[in-house]
Amino acid sequence: MAVFFTNIKTKLLCICKISLKDVNLSIFDHARMDSYIVSARKYRPDSFAMVVGQSAITTTLKNAIERQQLAHAYLFCGPRGVGKTTCARIFAKTINCEHPTADMEACNQCVSCESFNTNRSFNIHELDAASNNSVDNIRALIDQVRIPPQIGKYSVYIIDEVHMLSPSAFNAFLKTLEEPPAHAIFILATTEKHKILPTILSRCQIFDFNRITLDDTIVHLKNIAQKEAVQCEDDALAVIAQKADGAMRDALSIFDQLVSFCGTQITYAQVVKTLNVLDYDYYFQLTDCILKQAAGKAFLLLEEIISKGFDPQHLLAGLNSHFRNLLMCKNPATVPLLEVGANIAQRYKEQSANCSVTMLYQSLKLCNQFDLSFKSSNNYRLHVEIALLQLCYQGDEKKNSSPNPGNSNKSTEVKPTEAKQADEPGPAATQTTAPAPDAVSPSPVTSEPTVASTVPSNKATVPGQIATNSAGQPRISIKNALKGISESANKKPEVEEKQMEVFTLEQAQKCWSAYAKKITKHKIRLSHTLSDQSLVLVDEHLLQFSVINEDQKKEVMEEMPRIMDYLKTELHNTEIKLEIIIRKPDKQDLIYHPTERFELFKEMSEPFSELAHALDLQVHV
Repeated sequence: MAVFFTNIKTKLLCICKISLKDVNLSIFDHARMDSYIVSARKYRPDSFAMVVGQSAITTTLKNAIERQQLAHAYLFCGPRGVGKTTCARIFAKTINCEHPTADMEACNQCVSCESFNTNRSFNIHELDAASNNSVDNIRALIDQVRIPPQIGKYSVYIIDEVHMLSPSAFNAFLKTLEEPPAHAIFILATTEKHKILPTILSRCQIFDFNRITLDDTIVHLKNIAQKEAVQCEDDALAVIAQKADGAMRDALSIFDQLVSFCGTQITYAQVVKTLNVLDYDYYFQLTDCILKQAAGKAFLLLEEIISKGFDPQHLLAGLNSHFRNLLMCKNPATVPLLEVGANIAQRYKEQSANCSVTMLYQSLKLCNQFDLSFKSSNNYRLHVEIALLQLCYQGDEKKNSSPNPGNSNKSTEVKPTEAKQADEPGPAATQTTAPAPDAVSPSPVTSEPTVASTVPSNKATVPGQIATNSAGQPRISIKNALKGISESANKKPEVEEKQMEVFTLEQAQKCWSAYAKKITKHKIRLSHTLSDQSLVLVDEHLLQFSVINEDQKKEVMEEMPRIMDYLKTELHNTEIKLEIIIRKPDKQDLIYHPTERFELFKEMSEPFSELAHALDLQVHV
């Protein structure tokens, strides 16, 4: 008999073309691979105290267990990897524990806890709604709910990704969810609460799980690194936590990946390289270039970033976040809002001292505008280069647009040497003139000087005769000239005399039509609006114009100041008033369908009607 089984084994191995040595080796490798467990499973919490970042929810659940106020249905909702299914398993384990601790934790020693820890508990049933989303699956679940537990008090049914159930399955589940047996408790878990029917939501106690904060993630990763004998820099852990985006499972997966690459020493540089994260140092260097207006160096940094495979839009978004962090450092109360490591936070504080709030605000505004318009650009690189140029020179436009008082005084000051040469040729004099006061604004430069400096001349002046220069122009002292300028500046403008000439409706309508024709090139839509209706003379000075909707009224009201100036000038009446009203649309104002418009044209024009009949014209919409 033994020989018979050996022959069969040999034949099977020959058929499969696998040697006995290969079979033994494969079994050994399989056992060796199974010995490794990823950190997300190895360090999965098995008690409420080990759950990270959900203290409010765990406290509520423990109080419900202690007071024996257990609901028949719970809904755990929130982002991925924050502990929804974990809390459901811990809750199911604790309510069936025979000897819970004083702080409502499972004892891990009773029969129920031991069966749960070894994954052979018949009290806890987990169902994946993504692959069991039909009505038949729910009917099988309903039949299973009727069976009471063999050990413990409750049968707990954990339905993960419950939003994947079909509407028919939800409706089939309603009655059982509302009135289950006394021993049944349902825990529904989902990442998309908005997809669940309101009738399901109203039958459950809803617990909203929060994203795990950056600090909690860093602390938890640091504890796991100590247990695994892995040394990690704080900045490296901060990058891992940021990359995880509030999901602890993602953070632990990234941690395992870095351990595989780096070994037991994880540094910030290795994390940036492995995860393909743009280093903070680039943002600090670009900000220094912006402060120093070094656009060329900024372009070289952009070339280096693109050569490493980063998307240019990623740079814009990162710069936006960088300026936001710098702005947070301007106020000590907002410094805790920085989600970075301690060393990088210190660099933010140092660079923030060199930036003004106005500069940071303008930079945020520019980065946001270029980020929004990035996809509509044909040349992404040029788009980012223009953004860097505007960031570097964002203050120059304002400086050039506003006159500098100091420079204006220097430009208008007349040197005595030039004044001497203008009056009469000869050696330059050494007499200086007093500079003009700051209150006097510079006048435009003309080809002929209007004011000459008082420079002593060799020519004697006759009493009663006006002194003139070499060009024959009368000499005016700067003191008298400045006195005249000051008097003219302080002189109050004369009040415009009121004009109240009587005008007729025909005159007003003629001016109105002329203005509508005047703006045809630039504001054709407004021109048509003004030309469609006629004015109405309500009284001696009041004109009335009617439109058919609010849009037309708003458009006319925006143009009202210029219209009024034109009417007052042309009609010689400064007391004219204009009133805009909305009237009920006439038949001619209605919008016709193309077919109706075609028939209307045929009725209005006999030649067009004949042409349409001869050519058998039809309207195709």
